[in-house]
Amino acid sequence: MDYERLIKEAIEARNRAYAPYSNFYVGAAVLTQDGKIYTGCNIENASYGATNCAERTAIFKAVSEGSKTVTAVAIVGDLNSFTYPCGICRQVIVEFALDENIDIILAKNEKEYIIVKLKEILPGAFTKRDLDKEKRD
Repeated sequence: MDYERLIKEAIEARNRAYAPYSNFYVGAAVLTQDGKIYTGCNIENASYGATNCAERTAIFKAVSEGSKTVTAVAIVGDLNSFTYPCGICRQVIVEFALDENIDIILAKNEKEYIIVKLKEILPGAFTKRDLDKEKRD
């Protein structure tokens, strides 16, 4: 996969973010197993609790369109440093990840990025596979 294309999509999504309270704009792009790309941006709300992160927006969009397996995620937030997904987003990513070895691309721009594995940023993740195993035991 051309990660620069995924990053570009995340940058475009970042430009659509609604962040009047934090002024922290985030865009995400997820690549699904069927080769489709879904994007999302953070969407804030005055109640704060109703705020949704870019990563979850993108994944929920993918799932609502029938793509339930994520193979890579690109995230663009602060353009001067790498923005990692929050804890809730990490848990949502692992729920829909092909496996815990998928790439999480953290980007400042199309040329400056790092790649981490999901299992590195969410070690010991609790997953549906764990629940299924408990049911079998």
